[in-house]
Parts: sequence; C-alpha cells; structure tokens
Amino acid sequence: MNSSSSVTIADEAALRANCAGDPPLSARLEPWMCEFLGSEMIAQAVTEFDSPLNIICTSPMVRNIGEIRSKADSHGLRSKIFFARKSNKCLVFIDEAIRCDAGLDTASENELRQCLDRGVSPANIICTAAVKSDSLIDCCVSHQVCIAIDNRDELNAVVNRSRSLGKTAKIALRIGGFMHEDTCRRIPVSNAEHSQVGSQRHIKKLATRFGFDAVTDTDIVESLSGLPVDVQGIHFHLDGYDAGQRGTGIVNALQWIALLRAAGHTPTFIDIGGGFPISYLEDAHQWESFWQQHEQALLGERNPITYRNHGLGLLVHEGQVLGKRNSYPYYRATVRGDWLATILDNSFNGKSIADLIRNADVELRCEPGRCLMDGCGMTVARVEFCKRNADGDWLIGLSMNRTQCRTSSDDFLVDPIHIPTSRGTSESKTGFLVGAYCTESEMISLRKLTFPNGVERGDLIAFPNTAGYLMHFLESRSHQLPLAKNVVIGEGQQSVSLDGIDC
Repeated sequence: MNSSSSVTIADEAALRANCAGDPPLSARLEPWMCEFLGSEMIAQAVTEFDSPLNIICTSPMVRNIGEIRSKADSHGLRSKIFFARKSNKCLVFIDEAIRCDAGLDTASENELRQCLDRGVSPANIICTAAVKSDSLIDCCVSHQVCIAIDNRDELNAVVNRSRSLGKTAKIALRIGGFMHEDTCRRIPVSNAEHSQVGSQRHIKKLATRFGFDAVTDTDIVESLSGLPVDVQGIHFHLDGYDAGQRGTGIVNALQWIALLRAAGHTPTFIDIGGGFPISYLEDAHQWESFWQQHEQALLGERNPITYRNHGLGLLVHEGQVLGKRNSYPYYRATVRGDWLATILDNSFNGKSIADLIRNADVELRCEPGRCLMDGCGMTVARVEFCKRNADGDWLIGLSMNRTQCRTSSDDFLVDPIHIPTSRGTSESKTGFLVGAYCTESEMISLRKLTFPNGVERGDLIAFPNTAGYLMHFLESRSHQLPLAKNVVIGEGQQSVSLDGIDC
C-alpha cells in the first residue's frame, strides 16, 4: 500500500461524512490511511486480529526524518536523529530507523535489548531511562551504549558498575533548570501610553524533574576526574514547544561543553531531546472554534460539546473561565523541521544558535518520538452496542478501553472515522464513545459526536494518527482484557502482518 497513492479530496470527504464532532476537528489523513479505510482490508484485518487493532505504516517516518535532517543540513550542522522508542513499541520502527541512518533513544532495558537484538550499533543508541537499575546500567556499560546521567546517585551507580565490570562507561550529562529570558510586549490601554510601551523582560527558571541544575551543579564537572567514564556530550529535556526555551537550553549546553573541555574531557555532541510539535488537524480555524465554543458551553451559553460538560482542564469561577487546557495542541502551524529551523535561527549575543553550535564543533542531536510517528498509524475498534443513557444521549460501546488511545492528556480530540459494515443507513445518532472498563469514567472520547447515517453493532471506528504515544504509552490490561495487536502494512503490499512485538 503506497503512502503517495492517488487518493482524492472526494475520497477523504466520503470517509469523514459518517462521523463528526460539533464543532468538527477534522484529522489530517495520510493517503495510505484513506486507501486502507476505503478498502475491504480493514474489516478483514479486524476479523483476523480482533478489536482494537493498531495499523502501522512506516513510510511516513522516512519523510519525517528527512524533514528534520534537511533543516540541520541547510544550517551547516552535523546532526543525528534518535528515534524515541517509548513513543511506539513496534519493532518495525527500529528497522526503519536503521534504514534511515537514525539512532535509537531507549528508555528501558527491554527497549535497549530489542534494539541490540535487531542489529543496532551501540554507537547509535542512547539510554535516557528516567530510572536506571543495575541490570540496565550493566547492559549499557557492557555494550558501550551512551547513558544520559540524570543525578549524582545515578552517576555513582554507573561508576560502581563500571568498576565491577572493568569497563569505562560512555555517558552524557543531562542538565536542566535553565534561566530563560522572555521578552514580552505590553499592550497599551490608552493612546497616551503608546510612547511608553516597550519590551518587558522577564527571567524565569525552567522547572524540570530531569537533570543536574545548570546553574548550581557545575561542580559535577570537576568531580568526574579519575572516574571510569567517557563524557561524550550534554543532554537536556524540556517540556512544551517553546522554540526560544530550546535556544536557551542549547546556549547552556554549549557552556557546559566548554566547562567539560576546560576540565580535560572531549565531549562531541549536545542533545536537545524530543518534543518536536506536529499538527493532527488540517484547519487552524477549527481548533480555535472548538475552544471558543467549549468555553461558551462551560458558561451555559450553548449546549455542551463534551460529556457532562467536562472542562478539559478549564473551569468556571464567578462567571470567568479559568484553568489550563489539558490537551495536546492538536493544531500547530510550525512543525518538525520548520520548528527546528526556528530554534536554529534564534540569536544569542549577536550570533544565531546555529552559528554557536557550528563554532563549538559539536554534533546536534535530538530524540523525537511523536513527530517521527506522525502519519504512521491508526487504531481501529469494533462497535459492540448502541444505547441511550438517562440524558437521552447515545452511548456507542467499542471493543477497546480508554488506555488504548490516550496519553496523559484528558482526551484524544480528533474526529474519528466511522466505517459502516452495511451500505444501508439508519437514523442519525448523537452521543459518545465508551469503552470496556467497568467505570463511569470509561470514555473513549469526551467529545459529543454525530453519526448522520447512524451507527450499528459491527461497524468500525478508526482513530487517525495514533502511532505517536497514543497506542502504547498508557495501554493497560485491566479486567485481563487483551492488548491490541499491531499489524504492519508494507509498501506495495495488499495484506497486513503482525509486528514482531506480537510474535
């Protein structure tokens, strides 16, 4: 099945016609998704492998890696992209990373051993696990895999295990707690203020649970002398998608590179972690309209658009909508390579970030997960029942649970695709998708959805673009329900096969 097939706008419109939210949030669909959803293969696959089912196509990963790499190249930088394994457990993505000359970022011993077993060179692996056992450390040290060191206890553990094994550990120091300067322009409240308005500078510490404090922990550099470690680079992780903050992280990382070199070490890279944004939606207006109408619903100015008027992180207090959206920013105008270019084009002390990296003669590394998985998968589930609740809304029960299409946010907000199994139509239904866990909170989607041509037992519901984190990050076997199988569509193939993780 080809990711660049001749799927038309009409084909996409036909797929979207059977289900939409109010207001709609239309998903970006890859051509391979449209082709698969419009074929008999989807029903055959669910019949063979049961529900829910994760459908994988690796070809968009090649494009996504290329977009990031090309931006680093155009800025004259040496770079290395490491795929964050934690974003999707399917083994086929390890193989694709090898073919694309990408590295692998591993967050557990299982992830690490899977990469080694599939032939990934240890030089192309980094271990960034948040918690590292002796067994994981031994595996890294024995195979000479670089370890991102997060804290002093972890450093001591690596030193002790290295001495026991008679080896030198390859490490990168993870740092955080950067002091970041925001420049904000205050909006004048009157014409008289125009002449007085200027940029207001605000310096704040970028709080994180990860790494040595970039300001107060510089003494760690001197403590490395004489230890069985080879300090190869500096690593950091930042939450969110602020390009300016990433620039601050890079400046701090380069300062630590200088400290290490002054102390006799020979670091060769800085690693800016992951968190490269993607856009799940086609239309910025839809995203803005959704939140405007959601706030109106919370204020009682229109009918609710979420289950029981769930706030999605927002709440009303004394007639004002307060709080913070607890969702991924599903629409982003600047993504992937263009976002990286924004970071590199930022300036510090009169030089671009790209110039600073180049002048320091270090390789720029990153560890994207979600953005490499953009377009690489979808999750399909079978409808098992439709019924009305006491509020008169339809509840559409799916053969899946909410952990099989979710991250730490409140909801997956994109409109699903409804695939009827019969060509007939029934009465329009408006309601909510519910799952298999025996709790009142077991909602697959909190959004109110309309099925204009009805929906029936045996129909299929597809959630687009779930390969990045949504499939596997929180998946659970509560009630002893089986985990979803993962099947792969290859280039030009007319069938699907189980990924190695399920074999």
